[in-house]
Amino acid sequence: MIVRDLVESDLPALLTMHNDAILTSTAIWDETPVDMSDRRRWFEGRRKSCYPVLACEADGAFIGYASFGDFRARSGYRFTVEHSVYVSRQYWRRGAARLLLGVLIERARAIGKHAMIGGIEAGNTASLALHSAMGFEICGRLPQVGAKFGRWLDLVYMQRLLDDAREPSSV
Repeated sequence: MIVRDLVESDLPALLTMHNDAILTSTAIWDETPVDMSDRRRWFEGRRKSCYPVLACEADGAFIGYASFGDFRARSGYRFTVEHSVYVSRQYWRRGAARLLLGVLIERARAIGKHAMIGGIEAGNTASLALHSAMGFEICGRLPQVGAKFGRWLDLVYMQRLLDDAREPSSV
């Protein structure tokens, strides 16, 4: 498996994977599939912000993607990002998500970010375990803040500090 920067020609595969997650999982809390213009706007927004969008390949096939964006819009949050990682079902538990997340962490450090947040549906035990193994800690649980597939969803926030020695006044 390799991780590389996503290119525009990857967007159809990304769209397919994104919509599959919308329709079949609680990884994305949208309920209606999106179109190519939506994913293109998202991709361009990330690039404009100088944030990475990563692709993972196995044997030349697109098997996953990951990115991060601003955690909140206010300036006080400028050192914190929230990330997302998606991997094709056929490649779950084969190391692709760990590889993507590891590169995201390094990219966030490289641009001076201090904290990375993941919002994970509480029933997604594989994602919770992955994040824990990658040094993330649970920092909050919001019960029944989402709904999908006719049931309430709890959101677990996990956080990893990327450079805990640096003071905000020194950046």
